[in-house]
Amino acid sequence: MSAGLPNRLWFPLRQRNGLMAQPRVAPGDRVLRGGVLAGGSQPLDPPIHASTSGRVTGIEDALLPLAAGLSGPCIVLEADGQDEAAPPLPTLTIDRASATDLLQRIEAAGIIGLGGALFPTAAKLSGGGINTLILNGVECEPTLSCDDRLLRERAAEVLDGAELLRRAFGIEHVWVAVKENMTEAFEAIDEARKAAGLDRIAPVSVPSRYPAGGERQLIQSVTGREVPAGGRPTDIGVLCLNVATVAAIQGAARGEPLISRIVTVDGRGVREPRNLEVRLGTPLRHLIHLCGGYVDPVDRLIIGGPMMGFSVATDAVPVTAGVNALFVAGRGEIPTRNPAKLCIRCGECAEVCPAGLLPQELFWQTRPGNSAKLLADGLLDCIECGCCDVVCPSRITLVEQFQRAKQVISLEQQARNAADHARRRYEARQSRLALEQAEQARSAHQKKTELAQSPSAKIQEALHKARKRRDPSVIQAPPARMVAPDEE
Repeated sequence: MSAGLPNRLWFPLRQRNGLMAQPRVAPGDRVLRGGVLAGGSQPLDPPIHASTSGRVTGIEDALLPLAAGLSGPCIVLEADGQDEAAPPLPTLTIDRASATDLLQRIEAAGIIGLGGALFPTAAKLSGGGINTLILNGVECEPTLSCDDRLLRERAAEVLDGAELLRRAFGIEHVWVAVKENMTEAFEAIDEARKAAGLDRIAPVSVPSRYPAGGERQLIQSVTGREVPAGGRPTDIGVLCLNVATVAAIQGAARGEPLISRIVTVDGRGVREPRNLEVRLGTPLRHLIHLCGGYVDPVDRLIIGGPMMGFSVATDAVPVTAGVNALFVAGRGEIPTRNPAKLCIRCGECAEVCPAGLLPQELFWQTRPGNSAKLLADGLLDCIECGCCDVVCPSRITLVEQFQRAKQVISLEQQARNAADHARRRYEARQSRLALEQAEQARSAHQKKTELAQSPSAKIQEALHKARKRRDPSVIQAPPARMVAPDEE
């Protein structure tokens, strides 16, 4: 079901890496659907496109759909109801699209990871060395069904995007992964594959066990290969993309930028849960209205699911590419956590950790100053699934502690990068000044040498006059006396 068009849309300028996209429109400008609003200056700064036509009313601060509850500048677009589209880009066909052409199109269309990571897809594809592509349709959260619905209704579109990637990048194997209980999606993929004659693409089912949709866990389930700690899937020749991302790539090949996504609205706090095709920039309250409104009492609004999602304080938050679900929790639907107690070292958290980490050891290392130890123990491999939180008998918020530790490490890394940048600039300046001084000394020495070896005409004339003054045989006549006219 389409969510339609709200009267006003908000487009956050904050990118996934914390940088701000530079606006390319000004208040009062009229934009068309698909027109670029901001960004696009570099590969890690994907362009942000208008999801409908209208007029830019300004840039205002608004709450962002982020776990930290941050606010930031947003371009505000007043929809005109015409939904007029900008001229599309030329279509890229499967037979003629090269890897370079496809990368440029994906970057221009602003395609980013729609599974939640939000990493620019063109940058993810540009690494090379890929022999296996896995399309991730395995939704981690038990309440999500947006990818399931996409595969049921648009399997051919997803497979066309996969075949486009396979041919352009010379990929050998393509797997479309779904959970065992997603039987309708599996059948839709298989039928679409056979109808299009795509023998190199095959569906595969994985156990319906949380969190089977984690990238590293999925790669190991499908290929039997394990991504090394601290490494990337491309290190073992595997690329994993969300099925919605691949569908967006197919749309980009048709000349359509990323302007919408499917969002699951679920929970006992909403009257009619459903999946909606939502234009980016749409406020959450618009989705709640389309789902019949709230069912009182409502406990929390969670972006994502109850396990890995995060709460937001208001339904005025806009939908971005990273918002795949809105969970409206009714009273008592999510258990209230009791006050945390001391860790009893039971080891339950280690038993359920899908990444094979030791959460209790990481917890003891989250004190300030232990960043090096945390990195050595694999903190960055934590996928923040929340399994350790659920089983902890002491009710310790382990994932929250790990998130804070990751933020501290990130800030420390940023400080180190800034210091290294300042040091490099200082060293470059000192080197430049030294080169300039050396050049000045060399130039002065060269001039002295030239003057000593070949005096100029003025110096020769001055030397000649000096010799004449010192020679007594040379007597110059005094100048004639000037006589005034009246003396004659």
